[in-house]
Amino acid sequence: MESRPFPMTELQTSRLKLRPARPSDLAALHAVLSDGQAMRFWSTPPHQHIETTSAWLRDMISAPPATSHDFVVEHRGVVIGKAGFYQLPEIGFILHPDYWGQGLAREALQAVIASVFATYPIPQIIADVDPRNAGSLAVLTRLGFMETGRAERTLLVGDTWCDSIYLGLSRPQP
Repeated sequence: MESRPFPMTELQTSRLKLRPARPSDLAALHAVLSDGQAMRFWSTPPHQHIETTSAWLRDMISAPPATSHDFVVEHRGVVIGKAGFYQLPEIGFILHPDYWGQGLAREALQAVIASVFATYPIPQIIADVDPRNAGSLAVLTRLGFMETGRAERTLLVGDTWCDSIYLGLSRPQP
């Protein structure tokens, strides 16, 4: 595997550890990615087979370091989801529903946002959110993201067309 010009480090918050993914995360991530509620607004249908999650995890682990800054989220030693940038500058996050409503997504995103701006010379972070995903929109808005546009029928998930709200967060000024 190539050396990372942008080293992946662990990030620690008051309640979370964010770290690079590893193959042993498969079962925990499959528990998230196979959950219909967690995947309701994701870009793919829930993973019906662990092989689908295995391929997804391999892609996450092998993503080019110059364009990826993605973390597994651990809470009390348990993998509960992922947060970060599979493809810079677009942020993405997903947590198992058992951990919703506790401020953990916001806590994880604050850490990865600070890390990405400290590590990469990107001027802005972007997000593409299904308008029905009120929870994610609220978290991103509280973090300072601003709506930059909307579009209809942007993503076909299974047999359902989804719309998009586009958001942006500019690099903080020194």
